[in-house]
Amino acid sequence: METHALNNLPRYDPRRSYAWNYDHPPEPVELDLAPVEGTWSFCGLPVPSPLGIPAGPLLNGAWLLYYASLGFDVLTYKTVRSSARDCYPLPNLQPVEVDGMMRGGESAIPVSETMRGSWAVSFGMPSQPPDVWRADVQRTRDQLAPEKVLSVSVVGSIEPGWSIEDLAADYAQCAKWAVDSGADCVETNFSCPNVNTCDGQLYLQPDAARCIAEAVRQAVGRTPYIIKIGHVTDDAAMLALITAVHPYADGLAMTNSVAATVAADGADLLFYGDPRGICGLATRDAALKQVERFRQEIIEQRAELEIIGVGGIGSADDVRAHLSAGASSVHIATAAMVDPLIGEKIRRAFGSESR
Repeated sequence: METHALNNLPRYDPRRSYAWNYDHPPEPVELDLAPVEGTWSFCGLPVPSPLGIPAGPLLNGAWLLYYASLGFDVLTYKTVRSSARDCYPLPNLQPVEVDGMMRGGESAIPVSETMRGSWAVSFGMPSQPPDVWRADVQRTRDQLAPEKVLSVSVVGSIEPGWSIEDLAADYAQCAKWAVDSGADCVETNFSCPNVNTCDGQLYLQPDAARCIAEAVRQAVGRTPYIIKIGHVTDDAAMLALITAVHPYADGLAMTNSVAATVAADGADLLFYGDPRGICGLATRDAALKQVERFRQEIIEQRAELEIIGVGGIGSADDVRAHLSAGASSVHIATAAMVDPLIGEKIRRAFGSESR
C-alpha cells in the first residue's frame, strides 16, 4: 500500500454518532506486518504477539477485521448485552487537556479543541439486540484468521428490583451466547464510570464480583474468561477483588480509565456534571503502576491470574514497560483510534530488535 494511503487510513470519527460509525466500518487493508519474535499466549491461547485491542474501537465484526489486518492479534468485540441499548448522545469522545499524569481524584478536566493524547469517553455501553450481535460474532469468527483470538466483552443490564443473582444470571447468559457464537474467550466488563448503576463499579464490590464471576464460569466452562476492571488505588480493595475472583477468572484487564468530571469552556461541566472515564496518554503512569501492584499481590496470594495491560499504551516502549511490570499481553485503545498504524509500528520496533 502506498505511503499516502497509509497515512490516511480511516478511523473512528468522533464528530459523528456511534450509529454512523457502526454503519460505516473501514475495509481491511493489506500490510506486510513484521513478526514479533518469541512465544506468546493469551490466557492459555497461543497468539503471534502480545498485541491486542480492547472493546472500545471494535464496534462490530467489520471494525474488528479492520484492526486485525493492522497487526492486532487479540480483538475484543465491543461490549454487548442481553437487550438493545442506545448510545449516549454526542460527544462520545471529547478531547481533554490534562496537565501531567492522572492519579485519580481529579475533577473538572478542561476540554481541548484538538486531540492531545487523551479524551473523555461517553458511550454508556450501547448494544445491538442479541440476535444481531450473536450472528455478527459468528460471521466474524468465520472470517478471522485462525491464529487471531476473538474475545467478546459482555455486561449485565440491571433492571429495577433485581438481586445480584439476577444480574449474575444476565451476565452468564450473555457470556454463554458469546461462546456459543464462536468467541474464543469472553470478557466481563466490571468497570464503566459512565453509568450510574452498580454494574459500572463491580470491581469495587467483591461479593457481587464473586457471584457474577462464578455464574459466568459455570456458563462458559473452560473457555478463557477475563474480567475488565477500573482504577484501583486502595490496597484492601485490590486484595478483596483478587481473592473474590481468582477461583473463576483466568485474567484481569486493567485499567479501563481514570474517572473525572469534564469542564467545558467557562465554569460549566459537560455530561450533566457526571464523571466520565478519561482514556489515553494521561492514564499511562496510573495504568502501569496498577499492573505492578496487582502482579505483586497476585504472586503473594498464589492466584493464577494473568494481567492484560490497558491504559495509555502508545509505543513499543510502553508495551515493554507493561510486559516488564507483569502483564502477559497488552490492549491498545486510544492510540489505535488516533493512529490506526500504531500496531504495525510497534511490531516493526519489536522486529528490529531481533535483527
